[in-house]
Amino acid sequence: MTGKSELLTVLDQIEKDNNIKKEDIIHIVENALISAYKKHVGKNVIVEASVNYETGEMNVNTIKTVVADVINPSLEINIQDLNNLHIQANIGDKIQIPLNVQDFSRIAAQTAKQVITQKIKESERNAIFDEISNKLGQIISGIIYRVSNQNIIVDLDKTEAILPIYEQVPTEKFYIGQRIRSVIIKVDKHNKHSGILLSRTSTQFVRKLFELEVPEIYDKIVEIINIVREPGIRTKISLISHNDKVDPIGACVGINGIRIKPIIEELKGERIDLIHYSNDFKIYVANALAPAKVISITMVSEEHKKLDAIVDDSMLSLAIGKNGHNVRLATKLTGWYINVKSNNQQNINMIKPLKDLEISQNTIKILQTYGVTDIASLIKLSLNDLLNFTGIGNKTANKILLAIKKYNKEA
Repeated sequence: MTGKSELLTVLDQIEKDNNIKKEDIIHIVENALISAYKKHVGKNVIVEASVNYETGEMNVNTIKTVVADVINPSLEINIQDLNNLHIQANIGDKIQIPLNVQDFSRIAAQTAKQVITQKIKESERNAIFDEISNKLGQIISGIIYRVSNQNIIVDLDKTEAILPIYEQVPTEKFYIGQRIRSVIIKVDKHNKHSGILLSRTSTQFVRKLFELEVPEIYDKIVEIINIVREPGIRTKISLISHNDKVDPIGACVGINGIRIKPIIEELKGERIDLIHYSNDFKIYVANALAPAKVISITMVSEEHKKLDAIVDDSMLSLAIGKNGHNVRLATKLTGWYINVKSNNQQNINMIKPLKDLEISQNTIKILQTYGVTDIASLIKLSLNDLLNFTGIGNKTANKILLAIKKYNKEA
């Protein structure tokens, strides 16, 4: 083992370089001394070890009971042997017998070195994970150095992270040695393998890209209300400005697209729709169906949050989107189930005869008397209009309105 001053010098250096308390290292050395002695003489002994914090002096004692006749030499000692050690005690006393540290110092040194090395590694790993934990939800950059079972292992310089297959965009292709940016979605230092989980499919990844590129978002002048995404295909983002002089969409696009272009490039060409948020759900839904232009929004069920969006025939495919992407994302963005119909389709539905409604033949005859011969004509009438028809009371009028509402749901 090292000498007194040399030991303290080494401990001071370890404490400084690795952020491990000297008290913890001394405790490791003390345990190493005990462990080494037990390896030297056997486990069936009682040993105490201490290191002086001021001088670095090491003391190791074995504890034995004074007996008349020794049965277990590891735990007992007789009076005659005590006299040879110049120690005075009585039968039954427990005494400390100093040991020569040099007899097992080499084993103790090796044990202490192994434990301290492991402690240093744990301390470094904990420090790295604490640093990464503070970046949870942030974008981080690293180098791809390995692929395991389609999971991408990313070198973050001081440690590694994993981009699992389920957090990868299927349309994106990467290669070993390529730099990659992802968002940190989980940090678990108790995970024996890679405890840092990355994602490129998360909406948080898109949010952070906009914060990096658009100062108004970072400064909270422009606020992202919601983001919905089908990774690799399309993203819709609803925005609001807290400054009347700042257009939220213009701020995100930038002059000649200077701000949004790097984001689209990072997302490998994924389409991004920027939407003006509105407290008026009809305006919000109409905006969400962009780039299609909506003619009208009709409430179908407030309870179930269902509505019809009417668009021109030429806009129908645009409103629905390829494989339904546009209307599906608009539904997720707004929280309203949107049934898109073309203007022509709506007119055809409404021109259908009154018999398609769940109303009585007698009611139909009364309506026809007043020139109401199809659903399109009937749907324009209010409760008061219906009550003005002779033969239709409040109960019948409400039945008609309920029948129209049911028809709209099923249309």
